[in-house]
Amino acid sequence: MTIKAGDNVPAATMHEMGTDGPVKVSSADIFSKKKVLMFGLPGAFTPTCSAQHLPGYLRFADKLKAKGIDEIVCFSVNDAFVMGAWAVDQGVDGRVRMIGDGSADFTKAAGLELDRISGGMGIRCQRFAMVVDDGKIVSIDIEPSGEFEISSAESQLGKI
Repeated sequence: MTIKAGDNVPAATMHEMGTDGPVKVSSADIFSKKKVLMFGLPGAFTPTCSAQHLPGYLRFADKLKAKGIDEIVCFSVNDAFVMGAWAVDQGVDGRVRMIGDGSADFTKAAGLELDRISGGMGIRCQRFAMVVDDGKIVSIDIEPSGEFEISSAESQLGKI
């Protein structure tokens, strides 16, 4: 079952790249005691994700934070090494937290999996954006497959 507004975020362990390698982070670490805008995407270094989705959040990070967002999280079913390399490639510089869900644990617990096995990409995450306040989902926008609009930084900025 897919998560929805009013639900608590599911418990799961993910990873992010630290200075000495991958570091485990729990969903509680990410969402507790703060307002987080997490956007999820099918994969790092993919065309729409690299050309529009992540760059939009980098461009509007300050405006989103001025509207009360404490942290912006980019989320994908990639490992921490890939997410770290993508952060360097995109010039993230700490404006967005890059979280990898290499085993799709959070993705599956949230009901957001996207089967791309036949295309050689395995299980991916649907494209989405959600606002979470102290672990409770305030809003979630899930894109229909192949679309990119409601999960964009511009769309989310207009809603907050």
